[in-house]
Amino acid sequence: MPSVSRARRKEVLAQLEPLSIKVLSIPGMADVVEGKAKLSEFREVEIEDLLGRDPVTPKTDLMAANITNKVVMVTGAGGSIGSELCRQIIKQNPLKIILFERSEIALYSIEKELCEYIDHGQLSIELIPIMGSVQRINRLETVMMAFGVQTVYHAAAYKHVPLVEHNVVEGVRNNVFGTYYAAKAAVNAKVETFVLISTDKAVRPTNVMGATKRMAELVLQGLAQEQGAKHNTRFCMVRFGNVLGSSGSVVPLFRRQIKEGGAITLTHPDITRFFMTIPEAAQLVIQAGAMGKGGDVFVLDMGDSVKIKDLATKMVRLSGFEIKSESNPHGDIEILCTGLRPGEKLFEELLIGDNVGQTTHERIMTANEVMLPLSELNVFIDALDTACHNFDHEKIRKLLLDAPTSFNPTDGICDLVWNARKTAPANKKVVKLRG
Repeated sequence: MPSVSRARRKEVLAQLEPLSIKVLSIPGMADVVEGKAKLSEFREVEIEDLLGRDPVTPKTDLMAANITNKVVMVTGAGGSIGSELCRQIIKQNPLKIILFERSEIALYSIEKELCEYIDHGQLSIELIPIMGSVQRINRLETVMMAFGVQTVYHAAAYKHVPLVEHNVVEGVRNNVFGTYYAAKAAVNAKVETFVLISTDKAVRPTNVMGATKRMAELVLQGLAQEQGAKHNTRFCMVRFGNVLGSSGSVVPLFRRQIKEGGAITLTHPDITRFFMTIPEAAQLVIQAGAMGKGGDVFVLDMGDSVKIKDLATKMVRLSGFEIKSESNPHGDIEILCTGLRPGEKLFEELLIGDNVGQTTHERIMTANEVMLPLSELNVFIDALDTACHNFDHEKIRKLLLDAPTSFNPTDGICDLVWNARKTAPANKKVVKLRG
């Protein structure tokens, strides 16, 4: 049934799941005709079929508004979201795409893929691969001015919650200052539209990563206050939850664990998450960016939250195995709970408060958030810069708590270097050896 809706597929899979038989699907005729797949190829059940939500057809005018015949730049272009944004952008016929990425291999991979797409379609789109870090404002500004960038999609960020907990200064530098520098560079380069990729973890954050992404939102909201008076750059941010198949996603981890025949590990039996496919998320980000007037916080409708343990159970059964448990000791695969990691939430949220507005798109909403006056924002940024320079983690923690981020950490300071220095023996002698 390759052509039926995802909602119908979900119904069929629900009937098959208790049987613990391996379920495969055949590709759709469209993929066969286009040469993307062979009719004889059998595929594992897609996780989006388990969610049962069909994507909404993107609105052509919104997809094209900030891209067609324009110069577009994507920061973090080689990441999960950044690379999908590039794939969607190239379909809208921009004049140029600037791929801004700090990872050499990630930049190589996305450039190679897009070059093949351009050659295959005999397109006249110019592809510009740029290596660089968003922590260097002079690099950002020089690139934007050199190529006359009109639209920026800022996807560069550190997003892995436990890693940012363990590397606080780098998390702050990349997520807060990286956004600040990219935005300031955009203003100086007279960029028309700047769209920040944000996250549901920015809502009442319990971890440093979420707090830094909320701070990134506050930075853009602050700069948006000068729109019309000192600059004409439109800033907006788009907030959404987890995307299926991204780096760090539980889905590829579960697939690997099932394939290896070992136990599936998850952090808590009650943990839930919102999920969306990467293409749908990228399309909605582009459409939301076209709606922004300045300082807007857009929230994507992620559908219903998913209990991760239920997702793992379905994946095991639809792979043809049984769950091993106390009631079924002869089962194949056990589900083990390892405990919540530093800063990890049981439940994610997408909004602060209940002041939510609708837009012309059924899956894009607006959230009215607390803002920080620009004068206060500048003082805060300076203080945070000094604290990061001095590796003063207590000051960094206090600043994030004092800002209107609703930061409510579940753990103490977890930075690995900070804790190592605190526990290192005092007056440790250094012995110099002559060679």
